[in-house]
Amino acid sequence: MFLKRIVLAGAISLMGSAAFAACSFENEVPIKSLSAGFEAWKAVTDAMAECGNFQAELDQEFRTKQPAAFEANPALYQIGGVSNGTITPLLNSGTIRPLDDLVAKYGQNLSPNQLIRVNGQIMAVALMVNTQHLMYRSDILADLGIETPTSWDEVYAAAEKIKAAGVVDYPLGATMKSGWNIAQEFVNMYPGFGGDFFNDDNTAAVNSEAGLKALATMKKALEYTDPEVLVSDSTYVQQQFQQGKIAMANLWSSRAGAMNDAAESQVVGKVAMAAAPVAMEGGAPATTLWWDGIVIAKNISDEEADAAFRVAMEGLDAETVQGANEAAIWLVQGYEPTEIAAGAIATASANPAPPAYPSTTQMGLMHTALGNELPAFLTGERDAQATLEAIEEAYTISAREANVLE
Repeated sequence: MFLKRIVLAGAISLMGSAAFAACSFENEVPIKSLSAGFEAWKAVTDAMAECGNFQAELDQEFRTKQPAAFEANPALYQIGGVSNGTITPLLNSGTIRPLDDLVAKYGQNLSPNQLIRVNGQIMAVALMVNTQHLMYRSDILADLGIETPTSWDEVYAAAEKIKAAGVVDYPLGATMKSGWNIAQEFVNMYPGFGGDFFNDDNTAAVNSEAGLKALATMKKALEYTDPEVLVSDSTYVQQQFQQGKIAMANLWSSRAGAMNDAAESQVVGKVAMAAAPVAMEGGAPATTLWWDGIVIAKNISDEEADAAFRVAMEGLDAETVQGANEAAIWLVQGYEPTEIAAGAIATASANPAPPAYPSTTQMGLMHTALGNELPAFLTGERDAQATLEAIEEAYTISAREANVLE
């Protein structure tokens, strides 16, 4: 009930309050941010820009750029947009600063569930929660007499009917781009089959029956997706939906609002949201819960850090949320849950089996190993058993180098 509780708390907090001014101060210190590029980050950085002297870099490959950019001295950005998965390299390298003093100085409008603590210190401020949930064309399913799928078996049965009807280019969209995206698909599916990523001694544990089932379920999607699915990320799938090319996808809730953007979507009002499908009967939804938020670089002056945090707080205020209420499931004051949040709330309320999140060093190394080794399975170059062995071998090598394993 975590997600349902926090979004409702956010809605209640708005009652009786007024929106804040566009920006409460004029920023005189040049500030740059690097974050993902989905709608919520666009709204937040647009609000930051109202303070002046601010430049936002919105890049879906931010996770590969941030470690080196923050390790530079001085850091190339003052503000970073992170999630519970992408903050780990920055924590491990010590390139982001504790925010306790800045929160005490400027964080009066933050709620306790926004404060991400590591070893007792506030290291990030969350702005939203995110999860992958089932998004589907309600009109197509209704026309074909298909009930909303609740399991992956039902998703594929529905996909077969949609394929036979020929009403869209491809029944399914999937975020299976080589690297981070395909790794996340396995991270979603594997716990759904009851799998554990690690043994008690931090050795890898994916070479298992659950691992074989996860791979088989993932590969079956290829029968119903665009042949270019190995270059398909969240933006690719979002655009497939908006252009009427697909009927279903397990896509991030942060993309839901874009379905109803009349300026770019041809399917306004036709895409509905439901809980992420389960992998096995009686199991939890095959997905994970995430948060997105901001961090402040360590290798900058205290003056820059002060200005950066003040600018960030302007992006995380009620006015931002009121102008982009459907862009995310916000943790920021002023959020009012809408019907497009229903799938994410249903997913979270069903207690999806979390892997090692918040992310750990081990999970970060595992994620990299998955992203590197899974494509060979999906292209048919390697069978399932050999793929799981390759994943464990790649993880073991990197874990030893990182002193996670002896």
